[in-house]
Amino acid sequence: MQNDALYHIGFGKKDLGQSPPRIALLSGDPERARHIAQETDGVTFEKNLSENRGLNSYLARLPNGRRFISATSGMGAPSLSIVVNELYQVGVRVIIRVGTSGSIQSDVKMGSVVITRAALCRQGAADDIAPKEYPAAANPFLTMALVNAARELKTDWHIGVTASVDTFFEGQERSESSANKHLLRQIHGMTDEYRALGILNFEMEAGTLFKMGNVYGFAAACVCGIIADRAQSEEPDLEAKQRAVHDAIHVALRAAETFDDEYMQLRYWR
Repeated sequence: MQNDALYHIGFGKKDLGQSPPRIALLSGDPERARHIAQETDGVTFEKNLSENRGLNSYLARLPNGRRFISATSGMGAPSLSIVVNELYQVGVRVIIRVGTSGSIQSDVKMGSVVITRAALCRQGAADDIAPKEYPAAANPFLTMALVNAARELKTDWHIGVTASVDTFFEGQERSESSANKHLLRQIHGMTDEYRALGILNFEMEAGTLFKMGNVYGFAAACVCGIIADRAQSEEPDLEAKQRAVHDAIHVALRAAETFDDEYMQLRYWR
């Protein structure tokens, strides 16, 4: 059989076996993708799919036997858009982003998780997918699966709107920890403005993922561990990160396990 591996993710449909997975968990950090597949309680590791271009992908099974892909998106929306496009080509129809994030609301504490129901999308990659006005909204059924998982696991969780931006430093109004101390005028005061709009957190991928989901026809959702309190500091807290990432992973895995097969067949997302 001719190799059908896709150029960027480095694997194809034939690598997924007789019962190819429909669900993928997507992490920016390749180590997180590996950890989910190989070192998480209840998950059965099957095999490495690829470590092509640093976009590591693994095949694994949930406790109920449902197979899934744990994959790396890389950092930012342009890289994510490539990986998601190719995951869709190999048959994935449900994608949960498992990320990290900084809170901009005082009640969203470090160590908690945020489930994103929609994103304020300030991302160039998303503009290539759909117009700026096109809503960057998560799949409601998959989002509720994340909420139910967080409640079941008694995680400290929040649900709301996320700001998805293209850059870690300038785009999130970081100047103290950045080499660039001279932010554009349009950036100054942005965090306060977003806080007043009720936005919970900053991250760099969800908005583009959501637009792709609605345009391509797959279910997309996002859960992020809160590792920084932007009202206090620009720097991540490594102790909070360990707890928050652990909880985000387990919420995502439980949602992937319990997400109803019936919703994967709904034609409104093709």
